[in-house]
Amino acid sequence: MKLNNILIKILIPIIAMIFAFIVGAILIAGIGGNPSEAFTYLFKGALGNSANIGKTLVKATPLIFTGLAATFAYRCGVFNLGAEGQFVMGAVTSIWVSITVKGISGVPLIILSLILGIIVGGIWGAIPGILRITRGLNEMIVSIMLNYVAILFMGYLYSGPLREGSVPQTQAVDDNLKLGRIFEGSNVHAGFIIAIVLAIIIYYFLFYTSKGFKLRAVGLNDTASMYNGFSVKRYMLLAFIVSGAIAGLGGSVELHGVQYRLMAGFGTGYGFDGVAIALIGQLNPIGTVLVAYLFAVLRTGANTMQVGTGMPTSVIDIIQALVIVFAVAGSALVNLPRVKQFFINITSKKQAKVVEG
Repeated sequence: MKLNNILIKILIPIIAMIFAFIVGAILIAGIGGNPSEAFTYLFKGALGNSANIGKTLVKATPLIFTGLAATFAYRCGVFNLGAEGQFVMGAVTSIWVSITVKGISGVPLIILSLILGIIVGGIWGAIPGILRITRGLNEMIVSIMLNYVAILFMGYLYSGPLREGSVPQTQAVDDNLKLGRIFEGSNVHAGFIIAIVLAIIIYYFLFYTSKGFKLRAVGLNDTASMYNGFSVKRYMLLAFIVSGAIAGLGGSVELHGVQYRLMAGFGTGYGFDGVAIALIGQLNPIGTVLVAYLFAVLRTGANTMQVGTGMPTSVIDIIQALVIVFAVAGSALVNLPRVKQFFINITSKKQAKVVEG
């Protein structure tokens, strides 16, 4: 039964992607385009050579962080919609450290910057958690409001005290504070490795440790967990703090690895993209990484598709939205008894064929 459930969870996002691309192909054909040509340019632009693959991995990195942040929170049954604000606060902390801290530089300062980004992101994530636990406030509303606070605070900094020159932006971090490139001639930076290692750590924690089991138990049924002696409030607060810390680390990594400075639009949309990625990835850290990579493929290849075929990049936005819709709808349908039994029968037959073969 457990294997069947795993196979079902794998099938849902795959089927969602297939249906999304089918509808996308119909849409492209409907506006006079060639679906085959459009998708060829799309994947060529994202995966056609090592440079394009590198761009895709760079785009996937912040999505992995915010996706993991959402996954960790949702596994405990709490809803962190504030990953964008936590992401921004991590970056704000890192630019402040990079500009103001003297006496150390290079790798030690990068490490300090990342650690402080984690701490500030965790504190920002703890605020909605504390207000929910102590005052019963809705964490979704509080975390969304905190997104605006973080973005406005960042705007104040790059337009005011940290502004450089006439353009509303901060100065760039020094070259020795930029994350190193993994491959020569590629934009892929060390932050991608950090994201992958973090995904593995979170996966191990959630599924192979007692605390991870208790955290997931609280997410499945907090009342039953409380009667079993679990400290429900403590695990909820832990989920908020860790989720915020992950997003904060993502912001710090993005600053040191890609953007190098704060400016208008930094981090925009990453938080809510992370929520979608976590849901499509079935709240599994490994699934989250794979879906983040898919989103990055779509975004990296969109411009090449537009240049090669004249198709607007909004087509890719529609396909991305359809993946979300079909994945969420699929998850809801699978929970219906008859549909679930249908999928179990299919997966059981496949397993039987494998055994016979």
